[in-house]
Amino acid sequence: MLANIPAMQTVIEIKRPGGPEVLVPATRPVPEPKSGEVLIRIAAAGVNRADCLQRMGRYPMPPGAPDIPGLECSGTIVRLGEGVTQWREGDQVCALLIGDGYGEYAAAPAVQCLPVPDGVSLIDAGGLPETFCTVWTNVFDRIHLAAGEVFLQQGGSSGIGMTAIQLAKAFGATVLTTAGSDEKCQACREYGADLAINYRTQDFVQAAKEFTHGRGVDAIFDMVGGDYIPRELDLLAPEGRLCFVALMRGTRVEADFGLIQRKHLTVTGSTLRPRSIEQKAAIIAALREKVWPLFKAGKLRPFTYKQFPLTQAAEAHRLMESSQHIGKILLVT
Repeated sequence: MLANIPAMQTVIEIKRPGGPEVLVPATRPVPEPKSGEVLIRIAAAGVNRADCLQRMGRYPMPPGAPDIPGLECSGTIVRLGEGVTQWREGDQVCALLIGDGYGEYAAAPAVQCLPVPDGVSLIDAGGLPETFCTVWTNVFDRIHLAAGEVFLQQGGSSGIGMTAIQLAKAFGATVLTTAGSDEKCQACREYGADLAINYRTQDFVQAAKEFTHGRGVDAIFDMVGGDYIPRELDLLAPEGRLCFVALMRGTRVEADFGLIQRKHLTVTGSTLRPRSIEQKAAIIAALREKVWPLFKAGKLRPFTYKQFPLTQAAEAHRLMESSQHIGKILLVT
């Protein structure tokens, strides 16, 4: 059965930069896995903000990246490339991709694959790799969140937000988050947030300072940027850390860098997609060792909001851009 691999597959192409309507089904060859790669028959692929930016022509693509979007998937390994020994045909995995997730098959480096976690369905696993890799490498590798610290996650109802809330809580932090509605705040609390702040009705700086009795927070993970930046610098406690993975409200802002000096703050950021296979493999290995067992222990759970058939990728993007979702949006084959 596993050897019955078709020559052609359905994928979602970006016909031209533009709105969701430019995402259209097309037929492409099924890829051959290269040395060190596996071929995955995709069950589900996560939809991410980076996919929307790529569709609009606003995402700087790293060299060699495919034009088909999709940064993560889950599915069944159906073919092994030369030199792959850690996986077998028939293994169910989820994988971090550089692209090609919006299709029926994708080739992925074997070292960027993870087993489907205990207690997680094959479909739900399609929304895990990109968000968990992003949160781990930034919150724990870059700004070194530690047990006992106070952590603020901006945009807690997003896929990254839900991941960060759960991981920060699981590793012993006190977790604050922001979200854009009371419903989203309630969902954040259900996933472990100690305080969820509705940023449409509350000032997050004031609410967080009241919660911490004026001290401020130790670490902030932000996807907003823009005019949030000077307010976040004000909110950080001495030795605090601020990390960005997106700047949805703008990349340029006027801020008082004297605060960074006086409070000994760290401001950093990163991107995941352009990193080398070796760098991504190290993140995947850390997740497998330190995070994946937490699913079996009941400390982590998936957070799928809605599933769309692959051919309805445009509708999935419309939902993503509406910001009405809570958690992950998936495309299923």
